[in-house]
Amino acid sequence: MAKIKHNNFIDTVDEVLSGAKKEGILHLYAEDKILTGRTIQIKGKEMFHFGTTGYLGLEQDDRLKEAAIQAIRDYGTQFPLSKSYISHPLYGELESKIEQMYGIPAIVTKNSTLGHLAVIPTLIRDEDAVIMDHQVHWSVQNACQLLKLRGIPVEMIRHSNLEMLEDKIKQLATKCNLIWYIADGVYSMFGDYAPIQELLNLTKKYPQLHLYFDDVHGMSWKGKNGTGFVFDAINELPENIVVVGTLSKTFGASGATFFCKNQKLRDKIKNFGGPLTFSAQLEPASVAAAIASADIHLSSEITIRQQDLADKIAYFNQLLTNGNLPIISKNDSPVFFLGMGTPLTAYNFVHRLFKEGFFLNLGIYPAVPIKNTGIRITLSAHNQKQDIKALAEAMEFHFPKALEETNNSEYKIRKAFGLPVEKLEVISETQMEELIIEEKNTIKEMSKSDWNHCIGKQNIFDWEGMMYLENTFKHHPDPTNQWDFYYYTIIDSLGEIVLMTFCTYGLWKDDMLATESVSIQLEEIRKTNPLYLTSKVLSMGSLFTEGNHCYINQEHPLADKALKLLLDKLEEKYNAINADMLVLRDFEEDFKFDKTIQEQGYFKINMPESCVVECKSWTTYEEYAKELSPRSRKHFSKEILPFERHYEVIIKDKLDKREIERAHQLYNNVKNNNYAINTFTYSQEVFENMNDSPNWEFILLTFEKHTETAFVGVMFCYKNNNTYVPELVGMDYKWAKEFQLYRQLLFQTIKRANELKMETIDFGVSASFEKRKLGAKIIPKVAYIQARDNYAMEVMNTMQNDFKSLK
Repeated sequence: MAKIKHNNFIDTVDEVLSGAKKEGILHLYAEDKILTGRTIQIKGKEMFHFGTTGYLGLEQDDRLKEAAIQAIRDYGTQFPLSKSYISHPLYGELESKIEQMYGIPAIVTKNSTLGHLAVIPTLIRDEDAVIMDHQVHWSVQNACQLLKLRGIPVEMIRHSNLEMLEDKIKQLATKCNLIWYIADGVYSMFGDYAPIQELLNLTKKYPQLHLYFDDVHGMSWKGKNGTGFVFDAINELPENIVVVGTLSKTFGASGATFFCKNQKLRDKIKNFGGPLTFSAQLEPASVAAAIASADIHLSSEITIRQQDLADKIAYFNQLLTNGNLPIISKNDSPVFFLGMGTPLTAYNFVHRLFKEGFFLNLGIYPAVPIKNTGIRITLSAHNQKQDIKALAEAMEFHFPKALEETNNSEYKIRKAFGLPVEKLEVISETQMEELIIEEKNTIKEMSKSDWNHCIGKQNIFDWEGMMYLENTFKHHPDPTNQWDFYYYTIIDSLGEIVLMTFCTYGLWKDDMLATESVSIQLEEIRKTNPLYLTSKVLSMGSLFTEGNHCYINQEHPLADKALKLLLDKLEEKYNAINADMLVLRDFEEDFKFDKTIQEQGYFKINMPESCVVECKSWTTYEEYAKELSPRSRKHFSKEILPFERHYEVIIKDKLDKREIERAHQLYNNVKNNNYAINTFTYSQEVFENMNDSPNWEFILLTFEKHTETAFVGVMFCYKNNNTYVPELVGMDYKWAKEFQLYRQLLFQTIKRANELKMETIDFGVSASFEKRKLGAKIIPKVAYIQARDNYAMEVMNTMQNDFKSLK
């Protein structure tokens, strides 16, 4: 079993957020002695507050404050008992007022996160299924993980993609009783809305479909009695919709509310809703504040407050139309999102606005895709029109300056967010006066000597190796084995090469680097849907190659600029071909320009370790063994040498038709038995084309009495100058364990490289434990990724968590 160091989702999030923290943008502390809502003090500077989610400003209302204070005097700081036994004296009044607001009884929970944990596992039965919008709040996604323990299907769709939703409904319709679609009413980052009417139409078309909305960001500022965006859209709650609201955020107090039409279901949730049954209830102060807020919601005052906020929202929208800022979702919600594209630009812009005296929220991965980093601006009743005007003017002034200072452009941002682009902006070959970038589409147009000198000394991507790859994959009839090729060279004004690389564009499996358990689950789905969870990827290098695919003259004074120019060019290509992902690989962990790449909107993940043997010439097995560690020498003498006598080793430059068929069969055995790196299976043509390249040879292992076409193991090897590359392996598993077939193939590869006087063996990735025992050096590698959305990564993460919880 191959040992792969799989990237941890938590590590990725930690690295991204830690970077923002170092920039002084996240994990801040307010320093005010008294909070008013209009301003907030951070690091000694008073700023206008455009980051609150208390949109109506009720958290500062004196009536709520006085009610909370009186409740503490009357009842203490808490009522330390589960509601299953007895509720606080004020609870009954609160529940009554909430029912008056909505015309339907509510279940009150400690907060929305605990509410989801209480409601979702009780609401959704074992015979049901769940489909989540991939931008639905984390607290909802977390609660849905509990369903998987019961074997309930939990699927995910791209954000508000109704076509994808309908496809999922059709897939689940015959397998499940009810199908629950779970979404936010108003999404917390972009401020966009769930397509309520379209979803209602789908429920009529598919009676199995039920809807679950988290509407905490739609509360109070919208709807009759401030009941929220969803209730405003549906008027009356039907049987097939449930809604979660909030008593915090805009409501001004604490807690959350759950609404459904079915009284029996409400009773069941109160009786068996985990956190509802056993957790502490809301503190008396919170309940009293919520009662005071409910009184406001039940009065005509709520309409006045809503209109006042609506006027400010309209005013801000009007100011924004005077400029050309890339606001992602233009509507009448109090949440605005200004696209920045890269974290570096966002950091720059936030610092600029901080200095001007405006506090805004950073929107960054995982809340949004890494390339969709931006600034969340929220309006509240506290903001005055003069503050709003000053903010709009500051945004218009500093936005182009932040772009200029971070090598960004409005065109790039609009392309990253899929916004209309009025005129095409093309990166010219002379964009940077000191540097010129050239793009070619075939290795035939590249100087053979320059290519081999800069980049072609490793793996199989010397000039001849690239010819093999192009001949094999460029026009392959199978889309899973078909790639486009792009070659990039950056030279300075004197013609010196500063950077050189190549990229391929083709289909990848999204779970390529996921744990084997996840890939095994997905391969079952792919038996009927072969392209399930696959993406169009523009990648440095190719799936067939491994190693340093990018030559950078790091001593050149323009090396950093050259890399940025390449990233610009790759992003232009990424957008032009509408790829789903852009991947830069394989860099060593201490890569000099790590910060440069991450600041341009990429996040870093761990790649499988590379295994390299630095060959030392030997004539006897004793000489070879002396170079191994004592433990590895013991392994060599017990697990390898005794089994060599069972095999006949045959080295061939070419294989005939029957041999190729046999070799392909053995390769498929290994491919179907190992999901550590889950790529598409190579067709037989890939192996047939090896015969046409003089640099390929084949190490065949057969038993003495077998014919050559009955060989039981094969190593497909490429000779690149002084580097030997065992690219692929094939085995007959009937003999693998008893006769140590894989270990013997590894050793015969080392033996052959020694005969050829090679300096290095590039053993590639996977099975690093076995290769280390034969003297391989392990080199940790990383890749940098940007994606159009987080959908695939979130699906991978939920599936991986699912497997871990089942274990």
